[in-house]
Amino acid sequence: MKTQILLPEDTKVAADILKSGGLVAIPTETVYGLAANALDKKAVESIFKAKGRPCDNPLIVHISQIDEIYNIVKEFSPIAKKLAAAFWPGPLTMILKKSDIIPQEVSGGLDSVAVRLPQHPIARRIIKESGCPLAAPSANLSGSPSPTKVEHVISDLYGKIDAIVDAGTCGVGLESTVVSLCTDVPRLLRPGAVTPEQLREVLGKLDVDVSLVNPLKKNEKPLSPGMKYKHYAPKVRVVIIKGKKEQYINYINKIADKHVAALCYDEDIDYLHVPSVSYGKEDDLNLQAEMLFDSLRKVDKLKDIDVVYARCPRMDGIGLAVYNRLIRAAGFNVVEL
Repeated sequence: MKTQILLPEDTKVAADILKSGGLVAIPTETVYGLAANALDKKAVESIFKAKGRPCDNPLIVHISQIDEIYNIVKEFSPIAKKLAAAFWPGPLTMILKKSDIIPQEVSGGLDSVAVRLPQHPIARRIIKESGCPLAAPSANLSGSPSPTKVEHVISDLYGKIDAIVDAGTCGVGLESTVVSLCTDVPRLLRPGAVTPEQLREVLGKLDVDVSLVNPLKKNEKPLSPGMKYKHYAPKVRVVIIKGKKEQYINYINKIADKHVAALCYDEDIDYLHVPSVSYGKEDDLNLQAEMLFDSLRKVDKLKDIDVVYARCPRMDGIGLAVYNRLIRAAGFNVVEL
């Protein structure tokens, strides 16, 4: 298959491909998404094939304006409307009971559907011009770091999909926050740029699913994208090191050899005796979120490296989302100093 590289102004071309059942990688403010008509079973199935993604992993449905949600959910509840007023358009996904028009292929066999109204103007224009909601997981090979730059999408999916819309770098850098409204108390299933603190300001009560920092139990069905045991991972083995800066540096330097690398902060690099890749400044959580996936991909470009030791981020604000992605990239392999 020949993959077209489209420019931001080529939204009609992208929309026409989607109308005909094709796959298009589109930019959003979070990461690039691999879009297909959410109401077309065959198109949705082709997403899983292109990504190599397990079909029990539910997809997020993207809309271009709030009114479109009424067709895809059974009830746009008052609490959902409250969240939408606060955070849409933006990096928040809500899980609600799905309407009959949403195929089981989209929901992973669940009776619910994840819905998001993205902030990115190109994404919204493509959705509107295609005339249908778009199912769009991250535009990468399943399990690998999510794509925040067009070159990431090209590296993973060129020749496997119909088109890629090149709109530069995604601003947020991590996938959307996911909140389930199918429980008595709203439940955070995946952290993102909309933080638990911000959600509690609107909701009052918010449960945090244990899967945010722990693996799913055996045979447990994922309720949201990104809940699988290992996700976002480079080819190189990742180990998280929990400890103070001095402890981290001393640990790395003691085990330093030609097969070891570090994933760290800018401020650490001068003190480390191994090849190092930064994922931002220590006191800038937003920059860490923006850089993480690109940095994980850079690790794979280091020569002869078997393992990368990652300095553990903070877990407040968007730092929780950074930790959530990193601990899954590490397959929950953590060393506490």
